[in-house]
Amino acid sequence: MSMQQIGFDNDKYLKMQSEHIQHRIAQFDNKLYLELGGKLFDDYHASRVLPGFKPDSKINMLLKLKEQAEIVIVINAADIEKSKVRGDLGITYDADVLRLIDAFRGVGLFVGSVVIAQYAAQPMADKFRNMLDKLGVPVYLHYPIEGYPNNIPLIVSEEGFGKNEYVETSRPLVIVTAPGPGSGKMAVCLSQLYHEYKRGVKAGYAKFETFPIWNIPLKHPVNLAYEAATADLNDVNMIDPFHLEAYGVTTVNYNRDIEIFPVVNAMFELIAGQSPYKSPTDMGVNMAGNCIVDDAVCCEASRKEIVRRYYKCLCEQKITGTAKESERYKLELLMNQAGLTQGSRPVEQAAHAVSEKTGGAPAAAIELPDGTVVTGKTGPLLGATASALINALKYLAGIPQETDLVSAAAIEPIQTLKTNYLGSKNPRLHTDEILIALSSSAAQNPTAAAALKQLSHLKGCDMHSTVILSSVDMDTVKKLGMYLTCEPTYEEADRMYHKK
Repeated sequence: MSMQQIGFDNDKYLKMQSEHIQHRIAQFDNKLYLELGGKLFDDYHASRVLPGFKPDSKINMLLKLKEQAEIVIVINAADIEKSKVRGDLGITYDADVLRLIDAFRGVGLFVGSVVIAQYAAQPMADKFRNMLDKLGVPVYLHYPIEGYPNNIPLIVSEEGFGKNEYVETSRPLVIVTAPGPGSGKMAVCLSQLYHEYKRGVKAGYAKFETFPIWNIPLKHPVNLAYEAATADLNDVNMIDPFHLEAYGVTTVNYNRDIEIFPVVNAMFELIAGQSPYKSPTDMGVNMAGNCIVDDAVCCEASRKEIVRRYYKCLCEQKITGTAKESERYKLELLMNQAGLTQGSRPVEQAAHAVSEKTGGAPAAAIELPDGTVVTGKTGPLLGATASALINALKYLAGIPQETDLVSAAAIEPIQTLKTNYLGSKNPRLHTDEILIALSSSAAQNPTAAAALKQLSHLKGCDMHSTVILSSVDMDTVKKLGMYLTCEPTYEEADRMYHKK
């Protein structure tokens, strides 16, 4: 059985990326403010579109520089005030600051301080500041500047950046990160440059984002997949016109950085007398494009990611009821650009074929590492997803499909517990329940034990369901590391209320 194909050299990336950042530090007065975008921990988007990229690569890369590095975390006071939530984690931005401090310290990185940006004496921001004080975390306040980012003479003056508190740092590399976009990372970096220059330190600024990748084509599937991931933000990948004009070389950046570059450049000129950069691409330090070792593998992985993002958007529309038409249209356009059509993947076709055979009942399909597609249908004992999961484990372990891994006699008491005592209307077992039942059987049944050992091989497999799954099933599939897509329909289409 073939394992997941690798398209990205992670070891090369760690070495190349850390060396490049060191080189950038040396270009300035041994002081670099590195704005770090995207996820530092658990970057699963990157690992999905660049097979071989490890989700914690950025952290491991920073650990190579840990003696030189300190972390500054930025949070926007307005985000604290309105209790802004991280969509992927379901926690508020202020709670995420505490999580990030723990996570950084947990791997041995030094967290120097927290900056509260756009501070205007917001009560919740004050409360958060006091809490950090009590926890012994240094806090600095940066204030709103009228006309930011366009009123450059005011911004780069004592009434602008000059009013901000100078963040005390002790190491050559200052990594400026935040819980999410729009936190004010760049403004903090530039404010620090202003204060450093006043102190006679010719500090530098650079930006570290993994996507879009600047040295692969604009419409490369990896870059299209990034647009799909940020469809809700209206980010658009573009040819960097400044880079093209300065060097005659075509590179890729995204609209926000290109739009802000003339402003950043003018600030550099006021702060430092001249700008070290001729383009937004110049500001970046990302080496990921140099570490793609199999372009075809990354292209295929990225196309699959675009499809997943499309289905996710359709399901969110269905679940939340909030209109995200612009996001859907954007994703449809990206599907078209990548030459993709809904329903063309083998997992989608197989799931629908089973559903049609069973009178439209929910069905699921899983594509295994060797390309084989196994299916699951809704039965009296198991839901479609649980059935597909068991069938996949049988196939991987070389067990005949007709073999019962968990007997009906073992399943029925669980069904009785669910319906008679736990108030469930659905007697069929969910994915987590069948896995627990399988684990119990494994103690006495070597065949069940053999199937259970195959669970790790499901990681990275595509799965498709003809209906939106329950949160329990979605969670289990996610924990197994599978890539799930669902049709935007409910099992009971006539019901008004669907538990999330």
